[in-house]
Amino acid sequence: MHPSLYITGAGVSAESGIPTFRGEDGFWTIGSANYTPQQMATRAMYMQRPAEFLLWYYRRFAQYRHLQPNRVHRWLADKQLITQNIDGLDGKASNVHYIPIHGRLDKVTVLHDQGAEVELLDAPWEQVSDNQDAVNDDGRLKTALLDAFRISSTTQTPQMNQSLKPFVLLFDEYYSELYRMSQAQKWMLTATKMVFIGTSFSVGITDIALQYAFQNNATVHIVDPDPVDLGVDGIHYHRMSAAEFIATQ
Repeated sequence: MHPSLYITGAGVSAESGIPTFRGEDGFWTIGSANYTPQQMATRAMYMQRPAEFLLWYYRRFAQYRHLQPNRVHRWLADKQLITQNIDGLDGKASNVHYIPIHGRLDKVTVLHDQGAEVELLDAPWEQVSDNQDAVNDDGRLKTALLDAFRISSTTQTPQMNQSLKPFVLLFDEYYSELYRMSQAQKWMLTATKMVFIGTSFSVGITDIALQYAFQNNATVHIVDPDPVDLGVDGIHYHRMSAAEFIATQ
């Protein structure tokens, strides 16, 4: 039995220069000109308005793909880890077995029915970024993104098993084996201690993990400068940043 399971959110990557999701400049605070982030980050938006979806995704996520892990990622490198972050920084910090439960920025799949087995492919971000004229012009950037993701700029209709889709779990999608959900549940089942770091407890995976922790009488630790009060007795709150927390360990 592995004694400790770490579950991390956007607060862990903030020191690397990536905005948190719900801060003033957060990913879920800033949307597009016409849609909220919750509307943008959906499979429905990808299918119906792929150019708008890909433009938002590129501007809000892909620009951070070259950032490097910080001391918290490095400290977590030998830990059993499930992260909500798609930035891939835990992999860069040499955590070989970590589970990116919401996907990875550097990967894509072909468009497929949810639950189907598909291969992870390298994301074509460099193909887009190499076109400097496009990067600085939203109209040209949309065309470049559609081309890179194998979507006709004429029909703007993603094609099943042909067009590419970012490897990211969207709001109207569910956890599947593509996201290694069974492995994540096995880790939750065997953990005697769960440590949640930098998460706002606003996504499904944290609810699932807490259910396992309570059922198995695992100790629960929450690390955040302003933690969410879950209203449950016995939870250990650490009102500090992730970096401050690892300094105490």
